[in-house]
Amino acid sequence: MALLPFVLLCGFADFTGSLSITTPEQMIEKAKGETAYLPCKFTLGPEDQGPLDIEWLLSPADNQKVDQVIILYSGDKIYDDYYQGLKGRVHFTSTDLKSGDASINVTSLQLSDIGTYQCKVKKAPGVGNKKIQLTVLVKPSGTRCYIDGSEEIGSDFKLKCEPREGSLPLRYEWQKLSNSQKLPTSWLPEMTSPVISVKNATTEYSGTYSCTVKNRVGSDQCLLRLDVVPPSNRAGTIAGAIVGILLALVLIGLIVFCCRKKRREEKYEKEVHHDIREDVPPPKSRTSTARSYLGSNHSSLGSMSPSNMEGYSKTQYNQVPSEDFERDPQSPTLPTAKSAV
Repeated sequence: MALLPFVLLCGFADFTGSLSITTPEQMIEKAKGETAYLPCKFTLGPEDQGPLDIEWLLSPADNQKVDQVIILYSGDKIYDDYYQGLKGRVHFTSTDLKSGDASINVTSLQLSDIGTYQCKVKKAPGVGNKKIQLTVLVKPSGTRCYIDGSEEIGSDFKLKCEPREGSLPLRYEWQKLSNSQKLPTSWLPEMTSPVISVKNATTEYSGTYSCTVKNRVGSDQCLLRLDVVPPSNRAGTIAGAIVGILLALVLIGLIVFCCRKKRREEKYEKEVHHDIREDVPPPKSRTSTARSYLGSNHSSLGSMSPSNMEGYSKTQYNQVPSEDFERDPQSPTLPTAKSAV
């Protein structure tokens, strides 16, 4: 029974035998991309004669994964390729681990490195372990200052300060760098916020302002130039815009009208040309016309009586133009008309 308190004391002290880890448990905050130093120093007793084993484990912050061995020292050899997420980025800081320093460095920190790291040291019969909580924060960066609204006398607008990234909590600090560095009294409650609401602006507000954004691992800054000017002639601007739009519509209408007119003319010309080619027969030659004319007269002569054939023949033949008539080698012979009894 007397041994029970001693055993419980040993359990709460995180060691057995005389081996002890002297580094206290702690929380470490570092910025993304930096190097985190995780200390783990230990002492040995004369009875700790077994082989020295050192093991670092990671318990991820999401609690969805089991503990991962990230680096191991055993049998006088170092094994640092157990965990793919930290491969090539975790190293022992000491070249002689038997000297009592099992500290490590984690380089090029990422947000996925957040979690609880545990250092375990064993040299039989002694065993000890300590935990370190690592938090990776993102420095403010890419901060942009701008004005939301019209910078006119008497108007209301806002001065805004927005970092592209940065771990919370963020702190803001506005300063006026030019002209009178005295800030309006109404602004004072908002000088530590990302937005300053400006009411009934005056020319005294003009000047250059800076906004500094901070968190526990870094800071960033941006500048803003404010020029409060008299109101512009909005009515003239609107009228000019309307006139410009109307002129543009008229021009577009003229272009469309001309294009449609040109297309109608081209279509009409094509239709007329097509009708001429297909509907109108080709003209007859002069030779065939004369011969046809002669043949028709022959038929007429054959059907007429002898009493008037002589006069008709003379008159009809005289109507054929001399230049359009081609005579045949043998002229037709008309029968001799008999005199009336």
